Amino acid sequence: MDSNPWGCWMKNCSVLVALLCVVTAGAGIKRAQTATDKPVVVRLDPALDELLSSDAPLQVVKSGLGFTEGLTWVQKSKVGYLLFSDIPANVIDKMTPDGTVSVFLEESGYRGPWNGYTMVHVGHVSNNGKDPKDPLFQQFNMIGSNGLTLDPQGRLLICTSSARTVDRIENNGKRVVLADRFDGKKLNGPNDIVVKKDGAIIFTDGFTWQLKEKDPSTELDHEGIYMIKDGKVTWAIQDIASPNGLAFSPDEKYLYANGSSHNYIRRYDVQPDDTFTNSTLLIDLSADKAPGITDGMRVDAKGNIWSSGPGGIWIISPEGKHLGTILVPEKVANLSFGDADYKSVYIGARTSIYKIRANVSGNHY
Repeated sequence: MDSNPWGCWMKNCSVLVALLCVVTAGAGIKRAQTATDKPVVVRLDPALDELLSSDAPLQVVKSGLGFTEGLTWVQKSKVGYLLFSDIPANVIDKMTPDGTVSVFLEESGYRGPWNGYTMVHVGHVSNNGKDPKDPLFQQFNMIGSNGLTLDPQGRLLICTSSARTVDRIENNGKRVVLADRFDGKKLNGPNDIVVKKDGAIIFTDGFTWQLKEKDPSTELDHEGIYMIKDGKVTWAIQDIASPNGLAFSPDEKYLYANGSSHNYIRRYDVQPDDTFTNSTLLIDLSADKAPGITDGMRVDAKGNIWSSGPGGIWIISPEGKHLGTILVPEKVANLSFGDADYKSVYIGARTSIYKIRANVSGNHY
């Protein structure tokens, strides 16, 4: 027994304080790894406050991936998870809110034949977004799936890009091809996809193999936006160069589509027969020379468009006004509203999945 109880108490207290300092320091290290320290929200209009707080932190949920795309939140009762394409890995991954990642679907894009020609030319070459002089710079073939979404029955729809098909995973797990041709000719490379509540499927199609329109296997001489309805594929929109991202307004009166080669978003009136009219330039982002292009888009419950663009995620009013930007350290490809309340914005940016909390819920189709 210690002859000095007070000294013993002080010694134990010192140990506890030291342990507390270690734990606190460890927590600080973890926070530094999972969240950005600088303000990331650029507020350009007071209307942004209703949608997103200016001091909202951007969290890194998962890093070390290849090239993330096609983010889609799946909510089943109280359980939810994020699905996304890792294109060079040729998989669709499943991520729980704590950042745990597992493979949901192997060979999500190209599935063969694996012959000499396709092994060289399938997909296209991209990189992890780092400077070519950076020792961590990596370059790879993009052979996996791209855009993903859910149909009204909760089935997963997949744009394969490199396999040039639109697929669906049935409720029994079977994978079926919904479209691989237009007018008898092979599609070039489905990219992004949305579904109306009536089941009409809209997808963008562009040149995705390395030789693009000069590839001997190319059959269609154009890029376009197509619709699958009643088993038939039609060329729905023809006035966008390099069509990429798609999104419906909450009431489905408008379809938004963007072109990545010119960094703009167009709006179309949706007719009762699911055709599109009155093509209008909603916003031109090309004046901003920060890294990034118009690619993935989502729409919140109030009708605002959240789109990838120069510098990160642009938040745009239904009238086409730029309300603010979420600055992201990597080039952004796509995003999805998620978590049970659909107020978390998950952002796919090259090698990482980020997350930021919004003040408004979003549409998840």
